[in-house]
Amino acid sequence: MTVCEYKPGLENIAAAQSSISHVDGKQGILEYRGIGIEELASKSNFLEAAYLLIWGELPRQEELEAFEHDIRFHRRIKYRIRDMMKCFPETGHPMDALQTSAAALGLFYSRRALDNPQYIREAVVRLLAKIPTMVAAFKLMRKGHDPIQPRDDLGYSANFLYMLNEREPDPLAAQIFDVCLTLHAEHTINASTFSAMVTASTLTDPYAVIASAVGTLAGPLHGGANEEVIAMLKEIGSVENVRPYLEDRLQRKEKIMGFGHRVYKVKDPRAKILQNLAEQLFEQSGGNKYYEIAVELEQAVEEKLGHRGIYANVDFYSGLVYLKLGIPSDLFTPVFAIARVAGWLAHWKEQLAVNRIFRPTQEYTGTHNVSYIPIEER
Repeated sequence: MTVCEYKPGLENIAAAQSSISHVDGKQGILEYRGIGIEELASKSNFLEAAYLLIWGELPRQEELEAFEHDIRFHRRIKYRIRDMMKCFPETGHPMDALQTSAAALGLFYSRRALDNPQYIREAVVRLLAKIPTMVAAFKLMRKGHDPIQPRDDLGYSANFLYMLNEREPDPLAAQIFDVCLTLHAEHTINASTFSAMVTASTLTDPYAVIASAVGTLAGPLHGGANEEVIAMLKEIGSVENVRPYLEDRLQRKEKIMGFGHRVYKVKDPRAKILQNLAEQLFEQSGGNKYYEIAVELEQAVEEKLGHRGIYANVDFYSGLVYLKLGIPSDLFTPVFAIARVAGWLAHWKEQLAVNRIFRPTQEYTGTHNVSYIPIEER
């Protein structure tokens, strides 16, 4: 029998070959299909980046327009899904609501034709179009309000911000949110993407694939860190308290939220872009004490931990941007999911092309030849 090397969490074990995205953690490089994230963030938009990730190349003008058109007119959700969501408990977490709602889509679009390009395109369009609507709808319904209907005259990001508050966002806010979605759209085989790939390998429907990924993203070790960053900044309270707070955490060997990454040993390239976005927002509308605390904390952490390769990651500044855009903190991870649907679908499509069901082995650590003991003798 072949003896396999065991590594907890499959760390550094290649589970697939992929041409979707590339990360160089030592140099701080992230590429989608070979294009640097900095260039995409400054020149592209979320739906174009999604098209690139899923279909492997930048769309021509007519292809992008058709893609945007289809998504624009598939944003509405079935009234039965809406009625189901109204029955969710008000105290339920939005990620749990999103996972349930995403899975429910499979009941309404249950036909499976995984070898049919048209079916795949329709599934991509529905998921990209309807997930934001579901997130915004639950935000209002848990407070007893009817959801706000999508507006066909608004772009993808502007429409989501509109559905949250029934106020059309200013162009800068919509543009910045769109960049945020692009930054979070894909990041190689992380936990939720691997979950999506394992589910996809069974040849189930794409709605179950996305629901499984959402469930994985909901865990605090994956998608919930930006929410915890905001809680940390509020706990620190002032710039003067940054260094005493940091010293106390380090002395107790506690994690500093928003810092460190399994791959990046330099500052996350997405964090650099998000910091710039935060500065743009606060420059337009005035300073923010939590941003000032964040800048001071980043500098202090770099001084103390930079030699260990611990720098700000994507979660550190994203929550500050989201709060400024009027997004409540418990929607931070659902917003992450809205963006990452693009990456999950790209890996779903890639998995289908070379599919083999995932069946890893294990290293057995139990005993052998144990005799059964009758219950009356135990």
